Amino acid sequence: MSHHQPTSPLSRSEIRKNIRKARRNLSDLEQELAAKKININFFQHKKLTKNTRIGLYLSNDGELDTSELIQSLIDKKHQIFLPVIHPFNGTTLLFQRYEKNSPMKLNRYAILEPKLNCSHICPLYELDYLLMPLVAFDNFGNRLGMGGGYYDKTLAHYYKENLQKPELIGLAHDCQQVEQLPVEAWDVPLRQIITPSKFYQW
Repeated sequence: MSHHQPTSPLSRSEIRKNIRKARRNLSDLEQELAAKKININFFQHKKLTKNTRIGLYLSNDGELDTSELIQSLIDKKHQIFLPVIHPFNGTTLLFQRYEKNSPMKLNRYAILEPKLNCSHICPLYELDYLLMPLVAFDNFGNRLGMGGGYYDKTLAHYYKENLQKPELIGLAHDCQQVEQLPVEAWDVPLRQIITPSKFYQW
């Protein structure tokens, strides 16, 4: 066997493992700075009208810390909705209104989510923006998630019907960018990704 063989590109699971590790290795200070910068970067590129409805997530596993952005949005009187794992089908997400005093619980992944209250659920298409987590993204806007497929399944109808709302934006650390991800047939690239230092649009 010749040792001049080109190295095979990394698989999705290898990329996922490497990037999650890189992300978890960020220091508290780096995370804090990233949270400040993403907050500034978001408002620089998105001019929100009053009372905008925004789907966001609470950070976990070294993900970009969204607490500062959530705080700013609440201060500016926008409405925040957090993902709740669907109680019946368990593979899609519902988006529930989140306020300072919302009762929270840990879901099956030990991630905090609002305690289900059907009267506070917002249908996906009534959100103006959906800011999504991701594990890795590439130079073409392809997104690699945690592997559970929650966002893919939640957004399947949205893509099929080519809905205009919500506007989808991926949030990530700069270290989560790779040159090219191996893409599956069902993957839909994101048109916008915001990192602490950049705003990508495709």
